Amino acid sequence: MQNYREFLSEIIVSEDALQQRISELGAEISRDFQGQDLLLVCILRGGIVFLTDLMRKITIPHTLDFMVVSSYMVGARQSSGQARISLDLRTDIYDRNVLLIEDIVDSGYTIQAVLDVLGVRKPKSLNVCVLLDKVERREVEVPIHYRGFIIPDKYVFGYGLDVDEYYRNLTFVGALDTQKYHPEG
Repeated sequence: MQNYREFLSEIIVSEDALQQRISELGAEISRDFQGQDLLLVCILRGGIVFLTDLMRKITIPHTLDFMVVSSYMVGARQSSGQARISLDLRTDIYDRNVLLIEDIVDSGYTIQAVLDVLGVRKPKSLNVCVLLDKVERREVEVPIHYRGFIIPDKYVFGYGLDVDEYYRNLTFVGALDTQKYHPEG
C-alpha cells in the first residue's frame, strides 16, 4: 500500500480548521435544539469520524443511530447516481428531531434519497449536517442546514473519507493526485 504522501496533491482542509469549524457547528446545533429531543443519524462509513468529533461538541442530550447508504461501488471514483440503503435505522423517528450527519455531498442524489426515505416516517424535523460540500458538482438541490466547508470538485480523502477503503484515519482532508495513485492489485 502506498504512503498517502506519494499521491496527496494538497491539503484541502487542515486538522486545525476541521476542529475549529466542528466546534462552531456543535455550538450552533446545541443552540438550535436546546430543550428538544435530538437524534443524530450518521451515514456510515465516511461520516463516522465527523460524527465522533461533532457529538462531543454538542452540549445538549442526544441519541444516535446509523444508516449505511452508498451510491459508490467499491473502487469507484464517481457516484452511480443511485443510492442503496444496506443498513436502515433501528430507531422510530416519528415526531423526532432528526439530524443527518454526512461526510460529503456532491451530486446530491444520495442525501436526497435518504431524505425521501426518512421523510415519509414523519419526523418532527429532518435536517442535514454535512462536513464537505462540493457545490459545483450538485445535480440535485438538497437542503443543507449545517455545512462545514465548501470544497472544490476534487477527489478528497482523509478524516473519514477513503481511497479504496484506506486512509480514513488521516486528521485532515486532502486531494488525491490521480496520476500518482496506483492501487495495488
